[in-house]
This record gives sequence, structure tokens and C-alpha cells, in this order.
Amino acid sequence: MKLLSRTLLLVFVVACNSPQAVYDYDENVNFSNYSQYALFPEFRTGLSQLDEGRLIESLNTHMREKGFSRSSSPGIYVNVYVEEFQRDNRSRVGVGIGGGGGNVGVGVSGGIPIGSMDNYLNLTFDFIDVKEDALVWQAQVETPFNPNATPEQRQAQFNKIVEEALQGYPPKK
Repeated sequence: MKLLSRTLLLVFVVACNSPQAVYDYDENVNFSNYSQYALFPEFRTGLSQLDEGRLIESLNTHMREKGFSRSSSPGIYVNVYVEEFQRDNRSRVGVGIGGGGGNVGVGVSGGIPIGSMDNYLNLTFDFIDVKEDALVWQAQVETPFNPNATPEQRQAQFNKIVEEALQGYPPKK
């Protein structure tokens, strides 16, 4: 029983901390036509130069795993842009006061926030048909992000983000 409860707790923690992806695509596109890619000519993610390099390294690795090769005359451009934001961590300490008598009760309570805001990244991956100049596939990944992480931890996180994003490619019609 102890093992089961620990396993369920671990699954819950991992599920809450893993990147979550949402996919969209053009239903009229034959994705088997694409085998070569290049980064979008104006590729600028909004990340620091070091983090952008980590993201590009992860992207190149996972694109090779999907059967793509980089080319100067690609079928698709890959563009990624990033939005950093903070979200309330929802940790609170409750404080309440109340009183009553004679079938009447009154109470007042409130929550005091604990800790700081949580940092998140929202990454949008666009696959753009070069000839048609049209967006054909898109993934959006939202994930918690630790700005104080080590370079190795950041690379591991970008690997997970890109892997999650590319799980939906090619789309299953």
C-alpha cells in the first residue's frame, strides 16, 4: 500500500511539472512531402542567447530523429517564439476569526500568499511551408521554468519541451 501511494504521488508531481502541448495543423497538407527544414530567416525567440542556443540544439536533434535534415533549400521553415510570464503559485496561509452566540455566527477569513510567483514559458513552434508561405503546423507548449537552473538543467528542460512539441508531428489525421 505504501508503494502504491508513493507511486501515485510521484505520477502526480511529474504530471504537474511536465510540459503540456496543444497542436493545430492544416488538414489539407500532405506532411510526408516535407523532409528538409531550415530555421525561419528572422528566427528570434526572445530568450537569452545561451537559452536560444540550447533550444536550437534540442530542435536540431529532435528534427533529425523525426527524419528531417537541415537544408539551404528547405520545404519548411521552423520558427519558435517564446513568452515568459509569471503566475501566482496559489500557496496560502489561511487566517480566520469568528464568533457567535444565540444562534448567530460571524466569521472573517483571508489568505496570505506564501513565496514568490512561479515562472513559466509558453513556446509556440510554427512550421511554415516555404513555397506557399503558409503556416501548416503549430504546437504550443506551456511549462514551468526555473531561471536559476544550471546550464545542464536548462538543456534538459529544453529537450523535454521540444520532445513534447514534436510528439504531435506529423499529425494523425
